[in-house]
Order: sequence, then C-alpha cells, then structure tokens
Amino acid sequence: MLVDSHCHLDFPHLSDQLDDVLARAKNAEIGTLVTICTRVRCFEQVCAIAEAHENIFCSVGTHPHNADEERDVSLDEILTHAEHPKVIAIGEAGLDYFHDNAPRDDQEAGFRRHIAAARDTGLPLVIHTRDADEDTARILEEEMDKGPFKAVLHCFTAGPDLARRGVELGLYVSFSGVLTFKNSDALRAIAASVPLDRLLVETDAPFLAPEPMRGKKNEPANVVHTAAKLAEVKGLSKAELAEATTNNFFRLFAKATRPKGGIAT
Repeated sequence: MLVDSHCHLDFPHLSDQLDDVLARAKNAEIGTLVTICTRVRCFEQVCAIAEAHENIFCSVGTHPHNADEERDVSLDEILTHAEHPKVIAIGEAGLDYFHDNAPRDDQEAGFRRHIAAARDTGLPLVIHTRDADEDTARILEEEMDKGPFKAVLHCFTAGPDLARRGVELGLYVSFSGVLTFKNSDALRAIAASVPLDRLLVETDAPFLAPEPMRGKKNEPANVVHTAAKLAEVKGLSKAELAEATTNNFFRLFAKATRPKGGIAT
C-alpha cells in the first residue's frame, strides 16, 4: 500500500470526476490520501471530501499564494477547524518567492501563524517552499527554538542545505513527480541523502504529473511512479519503499487511521 500524502481533490479535473479518480487510486493500491487546504475560507469543501470517504483526510491552512487574502484568518480559527476528526495536518503554508503572488511580509506572517497552530495542536505542518530556501530554514530554526513542532517539506525541489537543515530539525521530506523528470539528477541526489525514515511520497495532483504521465493532469494513482523512482534512488524494492513511506506517513500524521481490512474508498 502507498499513501498520497498531498493532493488537491477539490481542484478542477479531480473534483469533477472524483469517483473515477478514487477508483483508479484504489486499483493502484493507494490506501490513504490527504487532500490539502489552500484557503481557510474554502475549508468546508475540502473537509466535505474527507468526510465522505473513509481513507481520505485533509488539512486546514492558507497557501502562501493566498496569504494576503487571508490576513484576517486568526490562529484561533485554524485551531477550531483543526479539532475536526478528519483534519490531520496544518497548511499548506510557507514561502513562495518564485511566483511572489502575495507580499513576502504576509507570507512570513502566515507561515509563523501556521507554525504556531502546528505547535499548539501537535499536528504536522505541511510546508510549501519555492526559491526561498534561506528564509524558510531561518524561520523554521527560529520557531523551533520557541518550542518543537512537526512538519514536512512538501513537494521538495529546494537545495541540499534546506534538506539537511530540515532533517536536523526533525522534519520529513516529501517528493513528488518532479523526482522522475529527466533533468532532476540533483534532486535525486538529495533524495538519496535523506534518511529512509524521513521520506514521504506525494502527487501534488492535479499538478506535476510524473514520467511517463508528464504533460497530463496528475492524479493520486500516479504516486506509484514517484515511489518507483524513489525506490530506485534508495536501492530498495518497490515493496520496501512502500512499506517505509507508509509507516513514515502514519508516524508523522498520527491522527490518521490506517485502512481496516485493506484499501477502502
């Protein structure tokens, strides 16, 4: 069994054919999925998908692209949503200096607010970071000094220094279909360096379809391709990699429950 630790089932292409998407995930032996919130104001529709399916969980948070839209979202509001039994994570939140869709001050304020939520709830923070390695590492180190929290660097495409500093802080590192791209040798080298007990796999669907599906809309079933490449990078069988990353997922996302009697929908 594999876990897709990060997808967006409320986004177009997935939401409008959700039954078929989930059937294909089941056929690919994807046992658990996490649909990730990008706007707290849209939490209800994200949560409704999780509520309707035994093996789907969700998060609550504000993507850095939307940080300026949700300046008024308070820590208490995030904490209240996090009490829902289907909410197993905070985020995604972080810094995106590639698109810079929101002012960087707003991104940092939101990032720190979500870290506080992760610390208060004990739920892991799902971190989005792009072209912001040094500021991401700095904020994580500053905040960890205030008190521990759990987190994962999702869809990792950053440099080796952030990976190293993240692992030193106790974070997990999740790889998406980017790991399979022909020009991703440097990223594969980073993946090889991350301890096996800190690795996760994801799709970030509907984005970043892996080889050989590149160029198409992504979906949770395709996490098998990323997992196969990660197994190759780590010198493991596909079964060994699946077991390790699944165990890692349930260790980090401790509020999630394993499927009973196999893979459910």
